[in-house]
Amino acid sequence: MPIFAFMSQEGGISESSRRIARNSIALYVRMFVLMLVSLFTARIVLNALGTEDRGVYETVGSFVSMMSLLTSALSTAISRFLTVEMARSDADAMRKVFATAQGILLIISAAVLLVAEPLGIWYVQNVMNLPPGRTQAALWLFQFSLGTFLVSLLSIPFNASIFAHEKMGVYAVIGMAEGLLKLGVAIAILHAPFDRLVFYGLLLLVVAIAVRSAYALYCRAHFPESRAGVKLERKYVGAMFGFAGWNGLSQGIAILNAHGVTQLVNYFFGVVFNTMRGLALNAENMVKQFIANVIVAINPQITKSYASGNIAHSSLLVCKGVKFAFLIGFTLSLPFFFEADAILHLWLGDKFVPEGTDLFTKLGLACMMLDISFNPLSTFVQAQGNIKRFYIMYSCVTVLVFPVTWLLFRVGCPPASMYLVLMADYLLLDILKLVVGSRTYSFPIGMFFKETLLRVAPVGILSLIGTWGIYLALPAGWWRLIAVLAGGTLLVVITTWFFALTPGEKDFALEKIRRK
Repeated sequence: MPIFAFMSQEGGISESSRRIARNSIALYVRMFVLMLVSLFTARIVLNALGTEDRGVYETVGSFVSMMSLLTSALSTAISRFLTVEMARSDADAMRKVFATAQGILLIISAAVLLVAEPLGIWYVQNVMNLPPGRTQAALWLFQFSLGTFLVSLLSIPFNASIFAHEKMGVYAVIGMAEGLLKLGVAIAILHAPFDRLVFYGLLLLVVAIAVRSAYALYCRAHFPESRAGVKLERKYVGAMFGFAGWNGLSQGIAILNAHGVTQLVNYFFGVVFNTMRGLALNAENMVKQFIANVIVAINPQITKSYASGNIAHSSLLVCKGVKFAFLIGFTLSLPFFFEADAILHLWLGDKFVPEGTDLFTKLGLACMMLDISFNPLSTFVQAQGNIKRFYIMYSCVTVLVFPVTWLLFRVGCPPASMYLVLMADYLLLDILKLVVGSRTYSFPIGMFFKETLLRVAPVGILSLIGTWGIYLALPAGWWRLIAVLAGGTLLVVITTWFFALTPGEKDFALEKIRRK
């Protein structure tokens, strides 16, 4: 799909479209390898750690990840400024952006370490709902998880440089190597010389250091700006923090919601439910990888087109990106909506799937699709640079998730109710992106409805009805699972051809098929 996703209506192929296609192919190769590796890794880790220790890992890791609310927006700002300066062909400005980014992140890393170390130790000892006798292991895990986070934080400028140069092949190779290293870690903890949970955290830190080193070595060998050293340019410090400030408000709240809700689940229900949430997130992340390949490949082109003044082309890329992100995610999520329990047991084994994980998985996939499919529209807004009004409204909607979820848990609602809150939040945010994008940033909402929503709606409705019919017609078992997988996929492909693809996309697809 992504090969012909960004063609014009007439079927012509621009150089940017070819670049997106090449990058998409590289990312899909990466994704397929990582998906296969992660399937084995998740099963081995769950078998090695057990349900309770896996829940401890999810809880501690989620607490550490909440600290990324300090840095996620800055990461977006660095990527945005590097991409814009590249579109302007300003090599000197790129060096200054990169050097400033490294300086800022070194300062933030030191601040995070000073604040997070005592806070994390107190939280693990006094707040976390841990199984008896696992506090000490959780403290060691926190130390290693914090180290892994700081290493990843310092990798941000190098990752941003690779994305700005659109070297997705390199990103794919290093990502596949990382996945294989994590599979090696999963196998190694089966033979751990000491506590498996602690050993797992230590090895993940080693992998993070190796991956960060690989990115740094490649960038310094190929991109001149990455050799600029560390320096704080006042112009870019102000600009980055100005951009990151409003973007950070919304991203910080979103991160607090995602990981804060995990802490609420731990506080009210215990680590077994954290394991359920973690397993559901594994399924979400596998599907998200497919969608992210389209988004990662197209986002730099959206920003560059907007920065060069070609708003029409940038808008068209947004429409195509949202359309194909939804179609890919829907194709992969559809079997889970009907056979999540069978797929999870086939994947992880009967022994390690707590009851109710299938419901978490179904609701989590629905939330994930509402969240990530509209990501290209967020990139369009960020490319313009004047984001204050948008992110104030965005944050006013998002900030409600944590307190509403707490209130539902407090009055006795089940853990799965958190997904209904998230679903409502993501739906409101998608509507907000469309309305603000149209009124403030000249995004053509009419074209979006015509080229995106009206094309994917028949695919979703008809495929759901058809797959539901298959599910009801057959008794539970292997044959129904196979029929749902094959029949659902075939229905999506057929309805996509007749309703979602433009004439130019169909012609290009047929030409590719003839060549093969």
